[in-house]
Amino acid sequence: MQISVEKLGKRYINEWIFKDFNYTFEHGKGYALTGHNGSGKSTLLTILSGYHLPSEGKITYQNEGKIIDAEKAFSYFTVATPYMELIEGFTLIEHLDFHFKFRDIQKGITPQEIMEVALLEKSANKYVQNFSSGMKQRLKLALAFYTKSDYILLDEPTSNLDAQGSDWYQEEMKKVIATNRSVIIASNQPEEYKAFCPYEISLTNFKP
Repeated sequence: MQISVEKLGKRYINEWIFKDFNYTFEHGKGYALTGHNGSGKSTLLTILSGYHLPSEGKITYQNEGKIIDAEKAFSYFTVATPYMELIEGFTLIEHLDFHFKFRDIQKGITPQEIMEVALLEKSANKYVQNFSSGMKQRLKLALAFYTKSDYILLDEPTSNLDAQGSDWYQEEMKKVIATNRSVIIASNQPEEYKAFCPYEISLTNFKP
């Protein structure tokens, strides 16, 4: 899927977060959104995925030359962010079962294998509310990686991860890149995106 953005802007009350953002995101490529705190990295991710609306501008989604309705575009994305909520009243296996009732799993993997990949196989019957912050972050990332999608959107992906978790992230990202999906990472930490995102977009350049 291709995403074309024209004169995009987001304003909260009377303050513009960014303005006149123009860009085309191509299928199978990696992009890093950088910029100082408050430049709109997280906001742009939520707008691209359809979670929030822009204050001005236009987003066009196309798949093999055919326009995709904005209301249907969400199914092409998976997202992992620090502010994304998990269903804490579910056990891990319940959470995975519930999630994959609504989204397709990547071909060739099972929920049990996702638990193993995310180093969570011993916590299948543990309630998510009792997970550590690092365990929750690995679960969010694993859902983003192993849910069928064209685009993976990540916001500060190694937040709450220890050294082992950060190493795990690097290895999983190598697998993601091999699947030829598009990746957009919002981060100011080069180790989170440098090896995977040859295209760097500084939102500081779009500050009014």
